[in-house]
Amino acid sequence: MKLVLAEPFNTLWAGRDPFAEVERLQGQVYRELEGRRTLRTEVDGRGYFVKIHRGIGWGEIAKNLLSAKAPVLGAGQEWTALERLHQAGVPTMTAVAYGERGGNPATQHSFIVTEELAPTVSLEDFSLDWPRNPPPPALKHALIAEVARMVGDMHRAGVNHRDCYICHFLLHTDAPVRADAFRLSVIDLHRAQTRAATPRRWRDKDLAALYFSALDIGLTRRDRLRFLRTYFRHADGRDGLRRVLREEARLLAWLERKAARLYARKQRYGDAL
Repeated sequence: MKLVLAEPFNTLWAGRDPFAEVERLQGQVYRELEGRRTLRTEVDGRGYFVKIHRGIGWGEIAKNLLSAKAPVLGAGQEWTALERLHQAGVPTMTAVAYGERGGNPATQHSFIVTEELAPTVSLEDFSLDWPRNPPPPALKHALIAEVARMVGDMHRAGVNHRDCYICHFLLHTDAPVRADAFRLSVIDLHRAQTRAATPRRWRDKDLAALYFSALDIGLTRRDRLRFLRTYFRHADGRDGLRRVLREEARLLAWLERKAARLYARKQRYGDAL
């Protein structure tokens, strides 16, 4: 069994079974599946997000493996990813409770509780009107650079997200958002994988998802190159752009094709994607 409790849950659950107590938490339920429950709760006036995993069964595990998908077996993936991102200096959620018991991956019971990031707005919502009302160029460039830095540092830290869309980057709104003063945090890491180094295949999947999710917000070709130049830590200026184009030509072509396929599926199936 693994158990890590920080305040307020260390005191709240003292002398009790944390696995039973986490199941008693009440609040707004965001997702309710057979093997996973996600809700927002409040303790002493502060908001927390709770993810409870109850095991998905061998049938679901086999189905995922047969379709070449890595199954999410419990809260440990998110806990490990959050630890690695904090070590790498990538702004993300803060976990205050984590538990895991049971050696059978099909029936393992686990949970993770993270502090709510509020007030915030997702980059998807923040950029929704950009095609009609473009933001100040300095702010757009600063946001692109910060997302590129975060994703680059995440991948260099051995973490790939697997849901790397702009909706999972939260812009903090507790202060006016300016090009020279803003904060972003990456969230929703329950599917993330953590290794010594991120395989190119999984790195490229994250980049394609990010590119696809930003197709409709009015980014230019130069904006995309600006992202890649920062992501790969190339120097500023024309030499940096030429180097991106020369060294990452295959990646750029693949991203275009992959994003186009994802976008076509979105047009056919909408939210079912």
